[in-house]
Amino acid sequence: MIATLRGEITQIEDSALILEVGGVGLRVHVPAPLRTKFKVGEMAFIYSHLIVRQDALTLYGFESQADRDLFNILLGVDGVGPKVALSVLSTLTLDTVQRAIFADEGDILNRVPGVGKKTAQKIALHLKDKLKPSDALARVAAMTDFDSEVLAALTALGYSVVEAQAAIQALPKDAPTDVEERLRAALGYFQ
Repeated sequence: MIATLRGEITQIEDSALILEVGGVGLRVHVPAPLRTKFKVGEMAFIYSHLIVRQDALTLYGFESQADRDLFNILLGVDGVGPKVALSVLSTLTLDTVQRAIFADEGDILNRVPGVGKKTAQKIALHLKDKLKPSDALARVAAMTDFDSEVLAALTALGYSVVEAQAAIQALPKDAPTDVEERLRAALGYFQ
């Protein structure tokens, strides 16, 4: 119904942006990485999804069509509502979700707040049929076992999965293959 929004950010809340569109302030619930990307007064273009319930109309916003598509697919999982779907997108990138699904690493989904082991299994099973391998997956699939160990170490140190994934992807192609060396190099990303 409402596919995109363009307007000025007038307020940033804990889980939403207030976007003024045509003189009307719309509360748009967005993933955490998107919230931190904008500042009050900036113009924004957001892909949106409207959920109509008996007692509420709720707008959800995303940086890309792919993120919005993933949100819609997640809503199709039994036991996953908009809050959990948004939590997945706040915690994991699309690349990370694809890697978790196609590399059978469902434990990555367990790291999402609000997603338990059973829900993670349901999500993995549902997404396996719905997600299509992409060029992004080829990049992510290139992540080796030692990168998985580096990811686990970074998240154990308190970095989010998104931050850890970004640090690993920022490693140069000729980075050492030793886990400890890769971890040191990845930690350098945060300095």
